[in-house]
Formats: sequence, C-alpha cells, structure tokens
Amino acid sequence: MPVAHVKAGSAAAKRKATGIGPARRIAEELRAQNERFSAAVENMSHGLCMFDADERMIICNRNYIDLFRLDARVMKPGIRFFDILQHSVDIGIASQSAEELYAVRKPYIDGAKPSIYEEMLADGRIIVISHRPLASGGWVSIYEDVTVQRRAEEELKEQHRRFDAALANMSQGLLMYDADGKMIVRNQRFLELYNVTAADFPFGTTHRDALERLLELGIYTKLDVASEVAKTEACLQAGKMHSTYRYLSDGRTFLVVRQPMGGGWVVTFDDVTERRRAEERMTHLAHHDTLTNLPNRSMFRERLDQTLSEVKIAPLAIFSLDLDRFKAVNDTFGHPAGDWLLKCVAERLRRCLRSDKDVVARFGGDEFAIIQFNIKAEADAEKLAKRIIEVIGKPYRDKGREMHVGVSLGIALYPADGQDADTLLTNADMALYRGKSEGRNIYRFFEPGMDAMVRERRALEADLEAALPRREFELAYQPILDIASGDIVGAEALMRWRSPARGLVPPQDFIAAAEETGLIVQLGDWALRKACGVAAGWPQDMRMAVNVSAAQIKSGGFARSVIAALAFSGLAAGRLELEITETVMMDESETVLRTLGQLRGLGVRIALDDFGTGYSSLGYLRRFPVDKIKIDRSFIHDLDKRDTAAIVRTVIGLGTELGITVTAEGVETEAQLDMLRKAGCGEAQGFLIGVPAKATEMSRLLRLQEKLRRSG
Repeated sequence: MPVAHVKAGSAAAKRKATGIGPARRIAEELRAQNERFSAAVENMSHGLCMFDADERMIICNRNYIDLFRLDARVMKPGIRFFDILQHSVDIGIASQSAEELYAVRKPYIDGAKPSIYEEMLADGRIIVISHRPLASGGWVSIYEDVTVQRRAEEELKEQHRRFDAALANMSQGLLMYDADGKMIVRNQRFLELYNVTAADFPFGTTHRDALERLLELGIYTKLDVASEVAKTEACLQAGKMHSTYRYLSDGRTFLVVRQPMGGGWVVTFDDVTERRRAEERMTHLAHHDTLTNLPNRSMFRERLDQTLSEVKIAPLAIFSLDLDRFKAVNDTFGHPAGDWLLKCVAERLRRCLRSDKDVVARFGGDEFAIIQFNIKAEADAEKLAKRIIEVIGKPYRDKGREMHVGVSLGIALYPADGQDADTLLTNADMALYRGKSEGRNIYRFFEPGMDAMVRERRALEADLEAALPRREFELAYQPILDIASGDIVGAEALMRWRSPARGLVPPQDFIAAAEETGLIVQLGDWALRKACGVAAGWPQDMRMAVNVSAAQIKSGGFARSVIAALAFSGLAAGRLELEITETVMMDESETVLRTLGQLRGLGVRIALDDFGTGYSSLGYLRRFPVDKIKIDRSFIHDLDKRDTAAIVRTVIGLGTELGITVTAEGVETEAQLDMLRKAGCGEAQGFLIGVPAKATEMSRLLRLQEKLRRSG
C-alpha cells in the first residue's frame, strides 16, 4: 500500500476517533481568524469603521467610538451610516446636520477610488479620514486625530511668518550660517545695505566666499580675508561674540557683529556712519577749541604729560601767551569781530611753528599756549618768541576795518624751570604775568624771583579763609526757562564774594583757590544749606540747582551734608539739582560713584555741567546716568555757525534718546532761543532769560509767575 494512502487513512481514522468534522473545523478556524482580526483592529492607533454595500456598519473599533465620542450601545453592527451621522449630531460632536454631512461623504462612498479628506469637529478637533472602497461593495474608513499636528504646523508657519516679517523689517542686515559654515538665511536689508543682488550671495555661500565677493565687487578696498576668517572661527569656538567696524569704499562705516548660535552663527550689519561721525565730532570737540579748531587745554595737557613721561626727553619750551588790547577790539567792533580776530591769530600762530610736532593750543578767551620740542638752547625759544610777536603784531583787516593787537609771552624751559607739567605751566604763567606787568608786546623767560604772583595767590587764600566766618559770601540766583511752556522752572545758585578790600569778587577769581586749599568743601556746604532754605519758600514745582565741586564729593561726607540740608530746610529731594563737572565724572572711585548713586536714589537730580568742553563726556554718560546735561555757553555763543549748530543738535538728540533733560547755558538772543526751540532743547538759561538776582528778587519773580498762572 502507498505510504500516502496509509497516511491518509490514518488521518481519517484520527478524525473519526476525535469526532471533529470538516464544518466544525472550518468554523473554528474562521472564529480564530475573526479573533485575530478583532484584536488587530482594536489595537490600531487610529479609529476604524467598515461598512457593507447597504451602508450598514460591519465592524468598528474602540478608537473610532472614542474619537467621535459615540455611545457604544448605539454602535452595534448593522447600524446605518446615516444613523451614525445623526447620532454624532445628536451628541453635539458634529458641526453640521446629518444631511449635510452625508452629502459631503456620498461622493466618496460612491467613488471607486481611495481618497483622503479632512473634517473639523464641533469642538475644533481636526480628523483625517482615509476612505477605501471594498471589492464586494461597501467601504472601510480609517480616522486619525491630527489636531496637535496641525496646530504645531500652523504655529510653525506663524513663527516662519513672524521671522520673515522681522527679517524684512529689520534696520540691520542679517546673515545666518549653519554648523557647516554655509549661509542659510539672508534678509533683504543686507542686500540693500551693500547694494548687491541675491545672485551675488546665494544660499550656501561660506563666510570666506562672502568676504572675497565683497572685495571683488569693490565694496571693501582693504581686507585680510584669511585673518578675518581666523578671528571669527576663534571667537565662535570660544563661544564669544565678535564685533568689528567695516569701512566701505563709498565712505560708509558698518558695525558687523557675529554671534554664536546653535552650532552656527548669525551676523548683523548696522550702518553706523552718522553715529561714528557724530562721535568723531564730539571727540574732536572734546580735544579742540570750537572757535579756532586748535587743541584745547585738555589735549595740550595730555600731550605735555605724555612727553614728560617718556624715558628720554629732549629739552623743550612751554609758552604762555596772552593777547594785548584784545578787549579793546571786542568793545570797539563787537564779539563777532573778536571771534574773527581770534581765528586769525590762531592761524598765524600755526604758521609760526617750525614743525608739525610743535603744539599750539587755545586755553580760552585770548589765552594760548605752545609746546616747542627739541630746542637746542634758550636762543631757539627766544627766536620763536620774537617771530610770534612780529607776526601777531601785524594789522588785521576785515571788511574795510583794521584791527591791531599785540601779544605777551611767558616762557619756561624743561628741565631747567621744572620737570613736571604743573610746574612748567605755572612758571610760564609767572613769566607771562611779569611780562604784562612790565609792558605789552613783550616776552619774558621764567626766573626764580618771579614769585609776586605766588604772594598774591597766598594773600587771596588768606582772605578767602577769613571770608567765610565773616559772612562775606552771598548767593545770586539765575532763572532757568522751560522752552516749550515759557515758564520759569527753577534757578541756579551762583556764589559771590563781597570782600571789604577786593569788592564783589566773581567765582572765576576765587573758586580755583578755594578748591586748591580745600576751603571749597566748607563753602559748598554753606551754599547748599543756603540755597535749599531759599528754595523751600518757592512754589512746590520750582527746582534749585547748586554747583558741586569734585573736592566736595571726594570728601566722603557730602551725601550726609545734602541729606542734612534737605531735612533742615524741608525741601523735597526731587527739587534739588546738583551740577557736577566732568572732573567729578573722571574720578570713578568707589566713593564718588557710591555718593552719586546714593543721592540719585534719594531722588536728587544730577546734572552734568559744561557738557562737551572736556575730555570724553559721552563715555561718562554711558558709565553713570545723569538727569540733565548742560550745553556749555561757548556752543550757544557760536550757534550761528553750521558746525556748532550741528553739534548742539546732536547733543539735544542724544539727550532725547537717553531721556535726559538738556539745558542750554548762555542764551543771550531771541535767535538763539528760537534755534534751540526748533531743535527740541528742553531748557535755557542766560541773560535773555534773566540775570543773576538776589533771593528776594527771584522769589518776587516766581510769585508773580504763580499768580499769573492761577489767574490764567
């Protein structure tokens, strides 16, 4: 018998023995298959529902019921598709009627092709429906909730939109590089700043390629590409920002800043041409006299100190110069003619110097100074002195007028007459004083016996020391105008010395001596108490400005003096304004910064006086915020000059940007006030507004203004 037959017979015998027939076996296999199918359907991550050709449900999984918030008791096999739609409407999950929903789905049911569409439920969820027709009729649908995904996509789109809008509206150009050093973002402003096209800087361009392209286009004239790339890579590896100025061939200046970011880096390009020019003008102004464009006292002293600090110093001469009969020119022809004459004198002095290394400076008024380098003997200095007297003494002709001035000179030699700047300058001044006392149009070398000035100074100091207990000092008050409203908003207290022997002595004649002797601390405390007491009797919105010297603040007890003056007078701290000079700001000691910070914290206002006449006022504004800056009277006097007017407008704009009140000093004409008003200046002070007056007169003025306000 064949093996196969035997085996078949054995199987039949086995089935017979077990009693399992073919129908039952098929049923069991079908049941097992259905169980596996049901398990697979129930474990799907998406919802599923299957319908037959009569649009009746065959099967659905739990995810489908949960997705549409359906009632499992309703969702029995055989339920019509339309009834399911009606059920979803009844429970409020659908956003349309059952008829409208059915009308939307009918084309998909009748269609013979698979399709995908989206539906938004009443609660805002978004469902993606995948429709698949069955060969036997009917269909199967798979449902996926993509709400979170769609919202994330929309949020990403919104972020991209905002990013694109930010890029498009930036005032700066921007490039972004990825971790491979290739450009992935470039805004339109970059193309506009450099006047290039997108084709010049396509995406994928490297940093090196970009620099080389800018050189090829002639936008940069000089640039070491390899060095710049190395610097950038070093900073990025260290995780540090790298910034540099780029000077374009068309004269513009860009500030380029590279900032590490997520493996790559972002580069911004800012056109700072005007800002740099303004800074250069301000820096030049800090070092030069605005009228003559000569170096000023600060720059002269800096150059002299630098020279004297060198290891090997050749002999040199210091000249102190003062014009003779200049006051007569001013009185006869007016200040404009005097200014013109000073500029002519400055130019003649420049021509008198034998080399570019020598320095001529204007110290103020009709005072000048010269450093003559590398003199071989006293005769070299004498030769220059004679040359200056000859050249300055020649007539000056302007608009048919002829003016005559002379010049007196004092000369101190290094190292014979001193080995430090203070001694040399003092001795040159002594020699000048001797020359002027002996006549005009003369020069004198310093001699050790020239101590008359010293004796006079000592006499002044002695009189000063006795003046305070004798109550010889008094305060005058000069009003301050709010330009916009036309109202007086306060006054500045100005110290005067009424000496029995010397008469009424203005501050410029004794303040320097008081500072050198230390008496300024006592004088300042007296002035502070006096001014606060007077201001306490003024209307509540009036402020009092008091000048403060560096010596007062450095004394260590200044804050207590201010607090005591306020407490004793009852004056509110916000009504007191302390005017400090650049000399105070230059001292960044802990005492000075702590004192100023403490006073400002109390509400006392801090004003920076004589702004722009010193060394580096912009730097001080950055390091210590003040409430007010006062433009020096020398700028207001020259406000009709184009350069000076531009500088004043720059300072006013700076104050506006920083939220700092700007006060113009020395306003003497309606034209000056009108120019300041148009420029947006906040306050004005000067003879046009009011001359310094006694406390009673100032109080009367303020009461009158208050009365007019109330009546108006």
